Amino acid sequence: MVSIPVNTDSSSDAVLDLLFQLKVKDVMTAPVITVPPEITMREIQCLMKTKNITGVLVLRDAKLEGIVSMDDIINAFDGGWIDEAAELHMTKDLIVLIDSMPLTFCVSSFNKYHFGRFPVLNSDNELCGIVTTTDVIAALLTAMNKVVEKMEKDKNQQEPKENTVAAERIIEFRTESFNFDTAGKASTEIKKIMKNMGVPAALTRRIGIASYELEINQVVHSQGGVMRYYIRPDRLIIEAQDFGPGIPDIAKVLIEGYSTADDRIRALGFGAGMGLPNTKRVSDEFNIVSEVDKGTVVHAVFNLKEESV
Repeated sequence: MVSIPVNTDSSSDAVLDLLFQLKVKDVMTAPVITVPPEITMREIQCLMKTKNITGVLVLRDAKLEGIVSMDDIINAFDGGWIDEAAELHMTKDLIVLIDSMPLTFCVSSFNKYHFGRFPVLNSDNELCGIVTTTDVIAALLTAMNKVVEKMEKDKNQQEPKENTVAAERIIEFRTESFNFDTAGKASTEIKKIMKNMGVPAALTRRIGIASYELEINQVVHSQGGVMRYYIRPDRLIIEAQDFGPGIPDIAKVLIEGYSTADDRIRALGFGAGMGLPNTKRVSDEFNIVSEVDKGTVVHAVFNLKEESV
């Protein structure tokens, strides 16, 4: 399992930022070792031993059809089918990741499904890599070393803070359906602005969570939308407006675990039903209005002058 630190020191904030900034393609292993479906489980076991790997993807005519893990090999020995074809005993119901997804999705998928690895597809639904928990940890350690070096270099340079805001500022970001290349950009920028204003770290973290959940909801569940941030000296209003399909029953989507996600979205590891409940939980004020086939508008409000707990 890959866990995300939740304490409030600067190193933990740096790890969280990395999880949003890094993409799956930054940590995945490529090219991928693959096998055809007619190969035997014994041949796969020998391949795993030779290549020092614990999982192999099964492809037919360049199309991903399944995966064989070390558990599958052990079961094949125990069950007496070690010399049978992989296609008869491979795992076929796969959860895949998209290479442009933020690394936070990868970590969430490992924690949710407890798999040892996930296939990675590109925007054309072609296999382009595989990612394991070891890949994630190694990449985070490398990136964290660079962050620590920068923190050491900058520790005596105090970043100027915007202690006052003369008037309301409005910042706007556009989102696009299933465009993970820019997903998370708005949330990263608003956290930087909050830090420069001197907003407490715990409150900034709550703002980051709400912003990110709303932003990703637009990317995954709508046809895209707009993230607007109304910034005042004492108040931040996040307005997330998306375009379709709307929410038939608002009360239900605010229940943890309830989701309207279709099979495609669930196959990508989404649809846990926690986005809007999480946003409501961390907000000081929360409101949602939706119309079927037209879209949804969510407001999450934060009092910037009150210390977060």
